[in-house]
Amino acid sequence: MSKKTKVNEALVLSKIHLLRGQKVILDEDLAIMYGVETKRLNEQVKRNPGRFPKDFMFQLTTKEFEILKSQFATSSWGGRRRRPYAFTDYGVLMLSGVLNSETAIQVNLKIIRVYAKLREMLLKNKDIVLKLEQLEKKINSQDHIAGKHENEIQIIFRTLKQLIDPPPIPRKRIGFKSAVAIL
Repeated sequence: MSKKTKVNEALVLSKIHLLRGQKVILDEDLAIMYGVETKRLNEQVKRNPGRFPKDFMFQLTTKEFEILKSQFATSSWGGRRRRPYAFTDYGVLMLSGVLNSETAIQVNLKIIRVYAKLREMLLKNKDIVLKLEQLEKKINSQDHIAGKHENEIQIIFRTLKQLIDPPPIPRKRIGFKSAVAIL
């Protein structure tokens, strides 16, 4: 698989999944970005087991793999016989040591920069929420302000919190309805 893939921030972001509370990229997606076969990438990982502890890389369970497959409408996963490996940002860093090519180094730099941006965005959101909570406490402690405009202030805080952490949008179920359910 010598086909070169243009690796940009949008591509990397689209390949990051949240599994077991960690942001990971699957071996197949990394292999495509690096321009190697998934089999070759995994061979290099197996040859260097000391570089990939469980917090750097793990193999998906059958259930995790089934759930992930069901999220993709295409059958690009059809030929896969083994459960994929998932690499955390630290695992991606270690890959640069075992995939010793200029392409691997450049791709790793891009991936690590995306992970760093994600971490920075998460920290900024935490700072905003913390400042918002401090402001809310301060206003609530000042009875002369809170009493007059309590409803308006609560609406503002609720709206700001929803903007920072929006509620999940309910998704319309797709598929066929049985004739029994319609009657």
